[in-house]
Amino acid sequence: MIPKLNLFLLVLLLVACGRQEKEEPVALIPDADNGGITLPEKFGAIVVVDTLGRGRHLVVNDNGDIYVHLRSPNPDGKAIMALRDTTGDGRADIIQGFSEIGGTGIEIHNGYLYYSDRTHVYRSRLRDGELLPDEGRDTIVTLVDGQGHMEKPFTFDGKGGMYVNVGSLSNNCEIQLRTPDSKGDDPCKELEARAGIWKFDDNTLNQTQDLAHRYATGIRNAVALTWDKHTNKLYAAAHGRDDLHRYWPAIFTEEQNLELPAEIFIDVNEGDNFGWPYCYYDHMQGKFFTNPEYGGDGKTSDRCEGFKEPLVGFPGHWGPNDILIYDGTMFPEKYRYGAFIAFHGSWNRLGHEQQGYKVVFVPMKDGKPSGDWEVFADGFAGPEPITAPGSAKYRPTGLAQGPDGSLYICDSQHGRVWRIVYYPDQVPQPIAANM
Repeated sequence: MIPKLNLFLLVLLLVACGRQEKEEPVALIPDADNGGITLPEKFGAIVVVDTLGRGRHLVVNDNGDIYVHLRSPNPDGKAIMALRDTTGDGRADIIQGFSEIGGTGIEIHNGYLYYSDRTHVYRSRLRDGELLPDEGRDTIVTLVDGQGHMEKPFTFDGKGGMYVNVGSLSNNCEIQLRTPDSKGDDPCKELEARAGIWKFDDNTLNQTQDLAHRYATGIRNAVALTWDKHTNKLYAAAHGRDDLHRYWPAIFTEEQNLELPAEIFIDVNEGDNFGWPYCYYDHMQGKFFTNPEYGGDGKTSDRCEGFKEPLVGFPGHWGPNDILIYDGTMFPEKYRYGAFIAFHGSWNRLGHEQQGYKVVFVPMKDGKPSGDWEVFADGFAGPEPITAPGSAKYRPTGLAQGPDGSLYICDSQHGRVWRIVYYPDQVPQPIAANM
């Protein structure tokens, strides 16, 4: 018979031992120098993985598994990289490849991994507990083939609709492509199958593209596309046209070409027309102007009546490549339901310093901007000015939100993925640089 006092001490000892053996959660400790980027105060970045390949968009599953779509297959012939963190430190320790289909769009929807190439949207079934989807795939839709802006990012409205960007063939629907002083095709026949957003059923196989499915038009190329569940609205960020000075030097100066025309952040309703190719948007003056291919002189707006104005205009040539409406609770309240936009960076600033290469934030309320946009993540291009996009160290291309509210950013130069975490008290002492 064990005395009561000894029995009590034995119970305390067992409880203490149990506490010692209980596995403590691994802290999310940021990398030194945030993996090469700058962030606002109290934010830190963890390098999840590096050198995957030419990363484009990415998506995070409810269990934290990450899927990164590469523009083209890696040396092993895989174009979708599946990442899993089994230790809880935020860094992928299992990396597996899936599918040879390179592209941009990738989403998880109704138990499937959806992904696109230049002419199709596909899906493969996900299985509980399995990192890789089934090898078999369904074809959801076949889209226009050809040249020009051929990436096919997409998003879902949660009510059976799938929205797909179909970019333009040309710079500005000019009759002679990429030729100085070329007049524009009038009316622009491209708009029948290009330069807009098409809507399809998210569960019907082997659909094809036609005018009956066109949801909105006059959008040169909206690689950044998302549906906001909070407002039940479609949002996009679209690339503006190029070469106002190089092709029309008598009308536009080199200095004007550096900033014009705007890259536009838009909310998209069925039937909307955003003006391409007839007009461009000047964010500094806050209005549309007629493009020179259609008789414009940089001052007139005779072809621009009735086009829907953007929510925000950004400096020209920054290259918006992804957009995310943040609905997590990890970040401070000011970020909730606001828009993060990843800018891939410019290429045609005529030998001047290239710009962009950053992630910005647009505060939103009731589906509309509620304040000025601000830079959220910067430093991707490196510490020195660059004059060519190939000189950028990193180029942000994809955005995703994790189940805990973390923000993920993907790079297209090397395939680096960052996980952005908010620390309400103070940022922990970083670990050694993961460079």
